[in-house]
Amino acid sequence: MKRWKDWLRQAERKIASAEWLIKGEFYEDVCFFSQQAAEFAIKALEDFKGERHRGHSVYLHISRYFTDQNLLDISRKLDQYYIPTRYPNGFDIGAPMDYFTKDQAEEAIEFGKVIITRIKKEIEELQAH
Repeated sequence: MKRWKDWLRQAERKIASAEWLIKGEFYEDVCFFSQQAAEFAIKALEDFKGERHRGHSVYLHISRYFTDQNLLDISRKLDQYYIPTRYPNGFDIGAPMDYFTKDQAEEAIEFGKVIITRIKKEIEELQAH
């Protein structure tokens, strides 16, 4: 059973959650949720195509389907938010909340939206054929 619509819906919800979290200045969580949104979106495309690839690297998954350098670059940036945004031992001292900024959070949301939009467009184009 294909679940691509569920993956895409959850990607959109993660971005909506990130937009809510930024209001509370939970910047580390915004960055992580944005990474998750992008990951869920690319997994929607994989599921739509009947493929399954393991791993959490947005860049690795995106690079299987797209060559657009901007998309690849923002995927790499989002991948940097997968682990250190969540674990206090990701840095020598302090917790993730000490390291992530509003600017990073705003950028992460934008990057997540770019990827979701591109994935939705790709699925629409595939459906048209």
